[in-house]
Amino acid sequence: MAVAAKKLVIVESPAKAKTIEKFLGRGYAVKASLGHVRDLPKRRLGVDLEDGFAPSYVVPTEKKELVKELATLARGASELLLATDPDREGEAIAWHLLQAVQQKGKPPITARRVVFHEITRTAVQEALRHPREIDLNLVKAQQGRRVIDRLVGYKLSPLLWNKVRKGLSAGRVQSVAVRLIVDREREIERFVPVEYWSVEAVAKCPGVVPVRGKVTRDTMVLVPAQRDGEKLELGDAATTDVVVADLRRSTCVVTDVRRRQQVRNPSAPFITSTMQQEAGRRLGFTAKRTMTVAQQLYEGLEVPGEGTIGLITYMRTDSPQVAKEAQAEARELIAEKFGAEYVPAEAPLYKSRSKGAQEAHEAIRPTSCLRVPETLRPHLTPDQYRLYSLVWKRFVASQMASAMYDTVAVDVQARPEGVAEGGSPTYLLRANGSILRFAGYLKVLDAVAGEGDEPDKRSKMLPEVAVGEVLSLQSVEGTQHFTQPPPRYSEATLIKGLEEDGIGRPSTYAPILSTIQDREYVKRVERVLRPTELGMIVNDLLVEHFPDVVDSGFTAHIEGQLDQVADGEGDWVPVVQQFYEPFALNLEKARDLMERVEIADEPSDETCDLCERPMVVKTGRYGKFLACSGFPECRNTRTLVTRIGVACPDCGGDLLERKSRRGRTFFGCINYPTCNFASWQRPVPEPCPVDGKLQVIQAGGKVVCTVCKNVTERARQEEDLLVDPGEDEGAPDPDAEDAPELMAASA
Repeated sequence: MAVAAKKLVIVESPAKAKTIEKFLGRGYAVKASLGHVRDLPKRRLGVDLEDGFAPSYVVPTEKKELVKELATLARGASELLLATDPDREGEAIAWHLLQAVQQKGKPPITARRVVFHEITRTAVQEALRHPREIDLNLVKAQQGRRVIDRLVGYKLSPLLWNKVRKGLSAGRVQSVAVRLIVDREREIERFVPVEYWSVEAVAKCPGVVPVRGKVTRDTMVLVPAQRDGEKLELGDAATTDVVVADLRRSTCVVTDVRRRQQVRNPSAPFITSTMQQEAGRRLGFTAKRTMTVAQQLYEGLEVPGEGTIGLITYMRTDSPQVAKEAQAEARELIAEKFGAEYVPAEAPLYKSRSKGAQEAHEAIRPTSCLRVPETLRPHLTPDQYRLYSLVWKRFVASQMASAMYDTVAVDVQARPEGVAEGGSPTYLLRANGSILRFAGYLKVLDAVAGEGDEPDKRSKMLPEVAVGEVLSLQSVEGTQHFTQPPPRYSEATLIKGLEEDGIGRPSTYAPILSTIQDREYVKRVERVLRPTELGMIVNDLLVEHFPDVVDSGFTAHIEGQLDQVADGEGDWVPVVQQFYEPFALNLEKARDLMERVEIADEPSDETCDLCERPMVVKTGRYGKFLACSGFPECRNTRTLVTRIGVACPDCGGDLLERKSRRGRTFFGCINYPTCNFASWQRPVPEPCPVDGKLQVIQAGGKVVCTVCKNVTERARQEEDLLVDPGEDEGAPDPDAEDAPELMAASA
């Protein structure tokens, strides 16, 4: 009896495949593509400038065997289902997969697209019941974005190598991000502090009787707001001293008491940018760390009694919408856990602030809010638990009733001794207070860092006072201040700025932040981003010669046009044409007009072992190295060894970043020659979530386990990671002949 052919489901990562396979019956086979299976070539432009910017896609060498296997499986399957991620990049990967498995001379393979926003049994099985065609509009938009990124990288980066130094890059989004940081730094440098003063008066309120079991206050802080009906501005000590002296000899009478109710609404559930911002602000996570942990929560973790299951919905989204089923579940939980009064009359609706938001998507939320964070804590890593808690509380809060405050504003007239009614000067002092009457959504946020105050501590209570009541001032003090410059960007505030300007997309924020730091354009110091000298030099050159490339408005305009393509309004080629024509003209001019810039050597703590002069850090065609500052009298050089904060998988020693004899970067164990571990690919500190083994960054930005090949994080093609077209985009695996040389070079 013949065995029925299985349906083939292709996803992107092994972890996702492992989770989904458990939800499906024997009639399905699930395979992983490990991200993109086709891309533009590594060693040439791959875009036909004479034929409508037609891209030439190729299957990378490291993917050829995988594609061959997938093609064989697809041809033998009863149906091919492409279940790549539910966003524009995932749509493009699905289309490329279908093109890659086609074989010349054989009948074409048809495929259907399957989309789910959470990896749960119900969501996956429901998606399989409703497959659709690949959305070619989304594919076209991604293709336009990819082509523009390639044109910028392969045309502009070599110019920077020639005019500044090798290894630099520019990009459609990364260069705008660097400009924002540089402009802010220069704004800080130009800032001139301005002196100003403030005055606070503490008033004693008579007649306040303490009541058992009730918080009471008998003093309030008053701030002078007006003098003789005009706004009071205190710019120096002399003016402030006059005000303080007047108030100390004043009679104070309550002239107005205003009470009203204030409503404070919950924030929308997380989208990618707000999750990265809050994880940075509250947990101290970098954007990359946030996305790595979120990917683990999305792709599936082992939960006792449930097996492997995704704990949050898809983490790359710009839509705050929530499925009705998820809202209904949340409302039941809120009523049971907090009470019916915490459930709003109608489920709230949230709209995206982004013009290009994909409204069919969902916000980032728990796949089931019934999985309370504390019950999962024993089964999650500390990072997973902290991020899951943040997502869970933000979502549940978003579905709760608003918080209600009673606010009070008290006006007090202060008239110095000897000043008659209607005379001058008289002062208007004000005090503001509030009492939290109903916690609403704040109830669920009590355990979140920074919002962990009990409701009473959120209140700023004022004593009960009445119009006409006379107050006595216990103290009046003036304080000197100086205006402060605007703060430097953190990763969180930079993401917020890019999002508000319409620059980049959910998939690009984390990779862009990694890129501008890896290129040494920006350094993260005490959680803020500071431009380096190199970053400022490159930025200034681009601003002068390529104003459109670093202009946030122009970049946002291009993004908006590509969003229209994704919506089926127009084609991608005119968008690329509009960008490329002025860009090509500026490129020709810059080759002649851009001045060559020399960057000073970096000092080091090393001393030359030949002449005892200080060593300096220089940059050559293969990266940084140590050289004697006595050049040319002394030509001594040394390899620059950098610890990278990752343990060797073989012996546990530190891994070091080094250079081979041919100048290629590799990563080897500090205990060589006792331990011979070495890798061309950069190791990452986080262990694989599947088997706990070493992960490395492969070509295209994928974080891949060296043992089980699980892809933890996929850096998207939009990310502007631009490379030397004469070099490999990813370091090749060392062959047997080169390995001895590699280790000898590290000795």
